[in-house]
Amino acid sequence: MIRVTENAARQIQKLLEKQYVEATGLRVGVKAGGCSGFEYVFAWEPAPREGDLVFDGPSGVKVWIDPRSHRVLDGTTLDYDTGLLSRGFIFENPQAKSTCGCGTSFSLERG
Repeated sequence: MIRVTENAARQIQKLLEKQYVEATGLRVGVKAGGCSGFEYVFAWEPAPREGDLVFDGPSGVKVWIDPRSHRVLDGTTLDYDTGLLSRGFIFENPQAKSTCGCGTSFSLERG
């Protein structure tokens, strides 16, 4: 499950309205890389891909994720920081063992 906060939903809606493509939702996922092992990725897309898990957020916002990424992001809350010094999406991932200083990559706790 991926949870989307009200702040994140507002920002997703705002950005969807500004897209030049027919995007209807936000794809989130992970890829290998970054200084900690995995990086978060975003893409504005018109529809989920076959096999994607679809999560509904506040105000009808749609977020989809591929099953491989979901294993790493299950239980994550997607938020949006509106602070003066740092604006942007924030992943509160309970599976992340550590996060790099820039907050875009993370490593996993392996048991």
